[in-house]
Amino acid sequence: MAVPVIAGLGTAQPPGAAQDELWEGFFSRHFSGTTRALAERIFANSGVTRRQAAVNPLLEDVSEWPTERRMRRYQVEALPLGKEAVGRALTSAGLAAGDIGLFVVCSCTGYATPGLDILLARDLGMAPDTQRMFVGHMGCYAALPGLGAAADFVTARGRPALLLCAELTSLHIQPASARMDTQQIVSHALFSDAAVAAVVVPGAAGPGSPVGYALREVTSVTDTSTADHMTWDVTDTGFRMGLSPKVPQVLSTHVRGLVDDLLARHGTGIAEVDGWAVHPGGPRILNVVERELALPPEALGASRATLDEHGNCSSPTVLLILDRLVRAAVPPRRIVMLAFGPGLTLYAALLERRG
Repeated sequence: MAVPVIAGLGTAQPPGAAQDELWEGFFSRHFSGTTRALAERIFANSGVTRRQAAVNPLLEDVSEWPTERRMRRYQVEALPLGKEAVGRALTSAGLAAGDIGLFVVCSCTGYATPGLDILLARDLGMAPDTQRMFVGHMGCYAALPGLGAAADFVTARGRPALLLCAELTSLHIQPASARMDTQQIVSHALFSDAAVAAVVVPGAAGPGSPVGYALREVTSVTDTSTADHMTWDVTDTGFRMGLSPKVPQVLSTHVRGLVDDLLARHGTGIAEVDGWAVHPGGPRILNVVERELALPPEALGASRATLDEHGNCSSPTVLLILDRLVRAAVPPRRIVMLAFGPGLTLYAALLERRG
């Protein structure tokens, strides 16, 4: 049976701006009164120094745009960004677009038909029999079920699969007239844009397998009693984020059991994991994971650095962290990926280096 191996990653990001510039040049005027003072504190304590935006509010204010106009702009901006990420991932894996058997696209920030999956398959020259799957509205954890679907296809069919996560959160800045509660301010302070692609190929169980990271398992747990803790609502002025301050508490209840059970099924434990790719939903999320897993401060260094340099890019973020880990001078031997989102859902994956 084929072993699914992540053999190539490719990233693409639009131009960036400093968090301080975004505050001074736009958001300081977006909020008013006591809300402005609260927002300034949240921006300052976000753990973000720099973010990327396909539609930079310093240059173009979309906050009053209707959703239809935002969706049209999504097509314009997401297509070249996705093409760049996919091209880099294919080059890294030494494959052509025509080699891909399954193309999985994850995005919760824009919708159209034909979608990114069809348009990119056309523009990149994928084969007519390439199967496609679009994963929408899963939010920040979508990369992991996307990887799971790609891995299952590779295992069953023995053909390469390709995952693309592409998000343009910059299109969903809410108007100043909207209800600006703490949840919405946090969203405005954290989110960023990116596209990341991963190529998954069939490998052998023994020697001769492709160089990369074998995807051992993808697993999850969902606490449906907390379904209202994280929401992403379609409104007449873009998509509006709802984020309860209770999210870290829910994570603290479930994350240790999820990770312990995953590792136990593969005869290992937390002490044997030398790479952690944890979705940085914010500094508090990383603090909770570090505490509950009893990790040393340096364990989440790649996650904190990604938050600092790129913000929270929704679904591509955990893949940005993975890319940072595998490009290290000494790449980790064993990696656990963790991501969280609506449900409230926790996803985990175990990767082991090959070659």
